[in-house]
Amino acid sequence: MKLCIIGTGYVGFTTGVCLAYLGNNVVCVDKDMKRVGMLRKGIVPIHEKGLGELMGQGVSAGRLQFTTDLCYGVANSEIIFITVGTPSLPDGDVDMTAVYEAAEGIAECMDDYRIIVNKSTVPVGTQKMVTGIISERLKKDVGFDVLSNPEFLREGTAVFDTMHPDRVVIGADNPEAAGVLARLYKPMGGKVLFTDPESAEMIKYASNAFLATKISFINEIANLCEKVGADVTKVALGMGLDSRISPHFLKAGAGYGGSCFPKDIRALIKTAEKNGYRLKIVESAVEVNRDQRLRPVEKLKMSLGSLNGKTVGILGLSFKPDTDDIREAPSLDIIREIIGQGGRVKACDPVAVSNARKMLPEVKYCDDAYSTAEGADALILVTEWQQYKDLDLKKLKSLMKRPVFIDGRNVYDPDAMTGLGFEYHCIGRGNSGRVRKK
Repeated sequence: MKLCIIGTGYVGFTTGVCLAYLGNNVVCVDKDMKRVGMLRKGIVPIHEKGLGELMGQGVSAGRLQFTTDLCYGVANSEIIFITVGTPSLPDGDVDMTAVYEAAEGIAECMDDYRIIVNKSTVPVGTQKMVTGIISERLKKDVGFDVLSNPEFLREGTAVFDTMHPDRVVIGADNPEAAGVLARLYKPMGGKVLFTDPESAEMIKYASNAFLATKISFINEIANLCEKVGADVTKVALGMGLDSRISPHFLKAGAGYGGSCFPKDIRALIKTAEKNGYRLKIVESAVEVNRDQRLRPVEKLKMSLGSLNGKTVGILGLSFKPDTDDIREAPSLDIIREIIGQGGRVKACDPVAVSNARKMLPEVKYCDDAYSTAEGADALILVTEWQQYKDLDLKKLKSLMKRPVFIDGRNVYDPDAMTGLGFEYHCIGRGNSGRVRKK
C-alpha cells in the first residue's frame, strides 16, 4: 500500500520504517527540516535496537522517503497516518496543536478519497474533531474517513512491538475503511479489535492508567514490606502467579517515568474533570509515584545524614533500559533533589548522557559506572541497564569513598551485597536498611 506518515517522532518513525520493511511504499513527512535532513543522511534520531538496519533497507529498496512536503506525502498515499506529538499543557490537558495542524494540512492537499488514521495519543472525541476540521478545510468535494488506531509501543522494544503486536485496535465509523487498515496490519499478526472511535481513543489511556496504577500499587506494598519485614519481590511473585493478576508491572522500584505514562494519565484525569468526574484511584497512583521517585534520596539521607558537600554517583539516567529517553525519568527528580540539598552528582548512562546534559549541565558525566563510583560517598542505581547488573562489585566498592549503595530497582541480592561490605539499601525487601558487615 502507499502510505504517508505525518510526524517522525518515536511512533511515526518506527511505524514508517516497519511498514516500509513489510513492502509498503512509505513517505514520512516532518516540518522539522533539520530532522528530515538527518533522516535522509541515514542518521537514526532515537536509540532503538534494529531500527537503523530496517531504515537502511527501506531506503535502499526505494520504499521509504523523508520529506517536509506534506502535499507530496498526501498525493502519494492511500492511507495517511497522523503521528505527531501531543504534549501536556501546564494544567495537564493535551496540547492538540500539531494534530489540528496536520488535519488542516491534509485537507488543503487532498484531492481524492483518503483514509486518515490518527495514531497519536489523543483525548476521546478527537476523531470527530479531526473529521470536522478536514470537512471545513477541504478545497475539493472528496470523501474521506478518519479512524482511530492507538499505538502500544514500548521504548526499547518498539520494533518488536510494531512487528508483533498483542492487539490492533481500530476505531471507525466506516467498516470498509476499517477493513482496509486491518489488511495493512495482517502480516504483523495480533488480534484485531474493531470498535467505535471513542472506545479506541479511551483504550489507550485506560491501558496506560491501569499499568501505572499497578506499578504504584506494588510500590505502596513495597513501602509497607519494609516496615513489617516482608520481601516485596517474593510478595510480587506470589501475586503474579495468580492468572487474574499476572506478574507484569509488579516490580517495585523508584517509580515510573517516560513520555507516555505521566502525560497520558494527566490527560485522562483532565478528561474526567471536564466531564464532571474524579478518577480517585488514578489520582492516587500519580501521588504515590511522585513520592516514590524520591525514596532513594530518603534512604540516602538515612545513611549519610546531610547531603551538603557529599558526592553521589547515579547509575542510569534514562527512564528505562534500552532507550535514551529521559523524559520525566526518575533520575531527573533524584538528581535535582540531591543538588538542591547541597550534594554533588556524578552520573553515567550507556546512551542517555547527551540528552541529560542538556537538562542538567551541572552534573559531572562519566564514561562508566567505575569512574562514577570513584570517590563517591554513595551510589544510586536508577536504571537497570544490563551493564550495571554485570558490574565487578568488588572493584566498584574499592573505588568508593564510602560503600553506600542505594538499589532503586532491586537488582542485587541483599545478602550478597552486605557480604561484600556494602551498606546496602533497596526497595521493599524486608530490612531495607541493611548495614555493611564489620
